[in-house]
This record gives sequence, C-alpha cells and structure tokens, in this order.
Amino acid sequence: MVTEAQKLHASFPSAGFLRRLAAWVYDLLVAAAVIMLASAIALAVAGALATMSFITLTEDFDHAAWLTQGPWFGIYLLLVLACFFGYFWRSSGQTIGMRAWRLKLQNRDGSKLTLKQTLLRLLTCLAGLGSLWMLLDFKNRRALQDYVAGTELVVLSKEANQLFYWQDL
Repeated sequence: MVTEAQKLHASFPSAGFLRRLAAWVYDLLVAAAVIMLASAIALAVAGALATMSFITLTEDFDHAAWLTQGPWFGIYLLLVLACFFGYFWRSSGQTIGMRAWRLKLQNRDGSKLTLKQTLLRLLTCLAGLGSLWMLLDFKNRRALQDYVAGTELVVLSKEANQLFYWQDL
C-alpha cells in the first residue's frame, strides 16, 4: 500500500551528476573521519593485545605493521564504511552530504530501501564508479547502482529537506 508521504516523495525530480558529485565530496570528508576513528580503535586493540602478550611486536614491526600485514584491516575498514553508509541509506535515505545537498535515496515509489537493496547498492557503487553511468544515460538521471538496486536519488524541496528523517510526513 502506497502512503500519501510516499506519493509525495515519488514526485521529486531525479538528482543530476554534479549534485551527486558534490554530496559525494561531503561524504568523502565524513568517511575519512570515520576511517580515522576506526583505525584508532584498531590500533588501540592492537596495543592492548601487545600489552597482554597475545602478539609480539618489535622495533621494526609495530602496531601499524601488525594491522596491515594481511587483508583483514582493509576488510575491516570496508565493513565499517559499508555499515556507515548502509545505516544512513536504510534509516533515512540521506547521508550527511546528501542532506546538505537536499538529496534522498529511495525506492521508485518513494519508500525506504530494504536490506537487500542497500547491500546491492553498496556492492555496485564502490568508489563512485557506478555514477559515471549517468554520463551515458543522462535522460533518466540514474546511476548503475540505481538500476541494479531499483532505487533513485531525488532532489528534495527545501521544506521537505527540513523534515527530520521524514517522520513529519
């Protein structure tokens, strides 16, 4: 059943490439801070493990070297970023950068994303390369990840963007 709020959400225009890029730059700055925090936590855990003698560190092999010796630290950081973006996409349809640029991620009918759609979108939008599809398909203004996940990124009105997580509609 489609609600009145979903009908309103579905009426907003699709976002263009430059607006998406601007929001992506904002989100990149936030993502850098999230990565720094996650790295600090990982370094603290490595320090605690070394203090408790679970791992052995030398002068040439410090905490950072221990963390980066295999693929696990990189996988950990990717999972942290996936959880960060996935949470915002699924809960409100807006990351911090998307909110600043009045963008909202939603289904074509205006409803929130499902977990499956969020995961599909995360897998297909790595490094923002899926957005380059818009340069070929500028009529529909949808990126590759939008097609794969069945979603769209819309530009909200100023009034609609002021509503906190769409609870007022």
